[in-house]
Formats: sequence, C-alpha cells, structure tokens
Amino acid sequence: MSSESRARNARPATGLSLKGRALRLLAQREHSRLELERKLAPHEEVPGSLAQALDDLQAKDFINEQRVVDSVVHRRAPRLGLGRVRQELERKGLGREVVGAALHALATTELARAREVWRKKFGAGDDAPARATEPAERARQMRFLASRGFSGEVVRQVINAPDDDPA
Repeated sequence: MSSESRARNARPATGLSLKGRALRLLAQREHSRLELERKLAPHEEVPGSLAQALDDLQAKDFINEQRVVDSVVHRRAPRLGLGRVRQELERKGLGREVVGAALHALATTELARAREVWRKKFGAGDDAPARATEPAERARQMRFLASRGFSGEVVRQVINAPDDDPA
C-alpha cells in the first residue's frame, strides 16, 4: 500500500463536506438552522456554500423548526420553567410563532411541573414534601425554582402550598 493510499484511508472526519458535517450533527439530535450555521461556519471554504448546503437540507426536511421545538420541550420542560425553555428556544433562533405556540401549551402545566421539580429536590420521602419553615430555607427553595425558570407567581404558589394538588 502506498503512502498516498494510506493517507487517504486514514483521513480523519475533518474531510467531510459541509452537508456531511450537518447530517452528522443532525443524526445526534435536532438542530436549528442557526445552530448549524454557527457550528459549521468555521468549516466553510467557499462563501455561500454553507447556505446552499443548509438550503438543500431544509428543502429535504432534514432541518425542521417544529421538530427542534418538540425536541427541546420534550427534553427540558419536565425540569425547567417557561423562562428557561423560552431562553433555550430563542437561543436556537427559532420562529416566534412556533416558539409562542409551544410556550402557550407549556403554560398550562407550569404549576404542576414546578411542584414536581420541587418534590424531587426537597421531598422528605414517602411523598411527603418538607415544607420550608425557616426564612433562609424558604429563600433557598425559591431561588432554586426561580433558577429553573419558573415564574415568581408559580414559585410562591409552590412554596406556600407545595402539597396542594393543582385544580
């Protein structure tokens, strides 16, 4: 085997085309067009080739905003509030209509999701949550929920009555 053929066979994955790189990323998880542009821009050798590759993938429905939104909501909503989910979706550069519809649907379960997150973190066992009585502990629990993106009103409802069932 000549050294040239060895070099060709041992070529690392960096020799992939932009479309190949994009497909590799999309095989791992759903990506928005903006995410792919950010990740692939350093590999663009010919100006405009990245946009063309992404246009082709979008035309073939490999890049789909709704699937990205559904993926994020499915993975992140059980542990995060509307604020953090909105932040993540906006960072991906998704359309306002698609994001708005997803967040509207999540708003109906915000309190129940916050209670579940609170129970997992602060539950005392046997499904009996430990109600915060000390101001410092109460503040710690509130900060925890707020850092997860739950609204102030939802945080207050959970901390004031963590064991109430949402009606």
